[in-house]
Order: sequence, then C-alpha cells, then structure tokens
Amino acid sequence: MSGIELTSVASMLEAVRAIARDIAAEHAPAVDADARFPRETFDGLRAARVLSAPLPPQWGGAGMGTEQLGAMVSALAQSCASSAMVLAMHYSQLACLMRHGHHPELQAFLQRAGNEQLLVASITSEVGTSGDTRRSLCAVHRDGPHFTLEKKGTTSSYAEQADAILVTARSDPKSAEGDQVLVLVERNQYQLVTTSAWNTLGMRGTCSPGVHLTARAPLGQVFPVPFADIASVTMVPYAHILWSAVWTGIATGAYRKAAAFVRIQAQKVPSAVTAAAARLVNLSVGLQSMREGWMTAAADFDALVSQGRDAAECASVRWAVRMNNLKIASSEAAPRLVHEALQTVGVAAYRNDGTYSLGREYRDALSAALMISNDRIGATNASLLLISKEA
Repeated sequence: MSGIELTSVASMLEAVRAIARDIAAEHAPAVDADARFPRETFDGLRAARVLSAPLPPQWGGAGMGTEQLGAMVSALAQSCASSAMVLAMHYSQLACLMRHGHHPELQAFLQRAGNEQLLVASITSEVGTSGDTRRSLCAVHRDGPHFTLEKKGTTSSYAEQADAILVTARSDPKSAEGDQVLVLVERNQYQLVTTSAWNTLGMRGTCSPGVHLTARAPLGQVFPVPFADIASVTMVPYAHILWSAVWTGIATGAYRKAAAFVRIQAQKVPSAVTAAAARLVNLSVGLQSMREGWMTAAADFDALVSQGRDAAECASVRWAVRMNNLKIASSEAAPRLVHEALQTVGVAAYRNDGTYSLGREYRDALSAALMISNDRIGATNASLLLISKEA
C-alpha cells in the first residue's frame, strides 16, 4: 500500500473517531430511548465517504480490508453501538456485492453505491425457518427479464432506512429450502409492510422489525453464484470479524468510563491501590484478548484475499470452526467485560443519568450472543468437530 493510500486510510479512521466523539456520542441516548435510526451519525459518515470504504478507488472507495474496517466500527461502537452495528452489517453486504456481484446490473449498482454513499441492508431471516438463515421458504419467480419475490422476514436490519436490500430466497419455486440465491432489490423496486415492532432491550437504533417484503427487479440483480458460497467466502468472515470489532468497541467504551472513574478516585488517595483499580487489570486483560482475537482473524483473512487463497480456505472446516469460535468468544466476552466495568464503577455506572452510566452498553452487549444464536453456532461446530480431523 502506498504512502498516499495509508494517509487516506488514517484520515478516514480519524474522521470516524471525530464523528463518534462529536456526533454519535451526543445523539446515542436519544437513539436508544426512542429506538430510532442514528441519522445524524450516518449523515456524518456519508459526508466523510465512509460508507464506500471497502470498495476499490474506481468505485469511489478506499479499498479497505476487514482489519481497517474493523478499526472504524470499533471506534464508532465506543460512542454508539447501534451506529457501529449498522455500519458493520452494511460493510458485509457491500462486500458480498463487491466480491460476488459479477452481473453488469450489480456492478452498475456498486458504482452508484460508492458515488452516492448508498446504504445497503439485508433480510436473511424468515418466518417459518426457526432462525436458520441457510434455509428459505420464499422463492425467486422469473417473469421474462424480471423476477418477483415475496418474503416475510422476522427481522429486517435498518431496511426501512436503506437504499437497497440483499435478500435470500430459494433459486426457484421448485428448489429445496437450502438451494438459496442472493438478490439485490433497490428502494424503487420493493415495498415493505412492517409486521412487528422493534422494542428491544438493546441495539435499539438498528431498527430491525419484522417486515413483509414484495419486490420486482431485473434478473441481472440475482447473484450468479449460490448463496452458500457467498456465505462461507464472504458473509460469514466479514460479519463475524466486524461484529466482534463492534463488541470490542462496546467493551472498550465501558473500560474507558471505568478507567476515568478510577483515576478520579485514585487522586483522593494517591498512595493506595484500590479494589476498583485492581479490577482494571482484569478488564485490560480481557479487552486485549478480544482485540487480538478479531484483529488476528482480520489480518489472516485479508492476507488470504490478497493472495487469492480465500475461496479455498474459507470453504474449509478449519476456517468455519475458527470463525464460529471467534463469534462465540467475542459475544460472550463483551457483556462479561461491561459487567466488570459496572462492578468497578459501582452505583455511578448503575445510574442511567450520569457520566459513568453503563446501562446502554450493558444492554447493547447482551445482544451479541443472540445475533445468530450461540447455541446454534455451537451445535454447528460440534457437528464439524465430530466429522473432520481437520478441525
């Protein structure tokens, strides 16, 4: 990477830190209280051209890999976890388009996405599949040069605020539930009817209610490769790495509040090492482990991509187990570390109206184990470990 590119990457990361500090932090309480989309933060991200960061320069992006993208979502999560999670999910969808959208229609959309800083959402869950995103009941119906699609999604991550949505479906009405394709539908090609509210404990600003989607779009917006391949090579690595970076950011924000509190307390008794100060050691150890976990995985994945070995490696049992382990470990560590920070600060963290309040961070972190249930992922890993010596 050239010096100019490094400077560009550093400048964008600094811009995200400024947005987190000056915009996201200010509006995060209202975003949480009202369960509304963090529009002020995303206005700032669009202005800084952050939404196109994974795309190559010819498509209006910065060509960032998962390690650099993770640094940005982690920085944002320290102020507003909902904003960071939306950005992480957007990057995962953009990566699917960038790495597998080889039709001219999909390529044209990517160029517009970069130039216009479009936001891409997804609907992979569906009523009747018990949370299994690798099965679909709805199907693509071909209609001349177009297709139609109707899907009842149990959740629809920020779909109502997005410019386009990636949707999973069976490749045709006669296909098996696991024979899935991924399709792109743009805002003028679909209608959404909300079927359930998004009144959740945490991550309230991700705005993910149940919806009934109906769409009609050109056939060129159906991805030319099976969704199973897209999921293993791109969606799972990007999602699990970037989600882990978000959860690390939440824990980092909690640690910083705890550290600030302990420093003020230490000034009152400079010669003593308080119990709260000792707790910071445990926090820093756990935080370092979380950070190294996702950053190492990101660096390895980015290296595989640059060497052209990602398709083969990501299809292996070894890599699947590693990604699943990363997700489980990070999602379990985040609420544990926020809890440790709360214990460090005490009542000041338990309050909802103070400088050291950790209620929102705690609630947001609890979502981590539920975003693709850890029980489901653990069962998958158990099967993989039983059938493969490679793992």
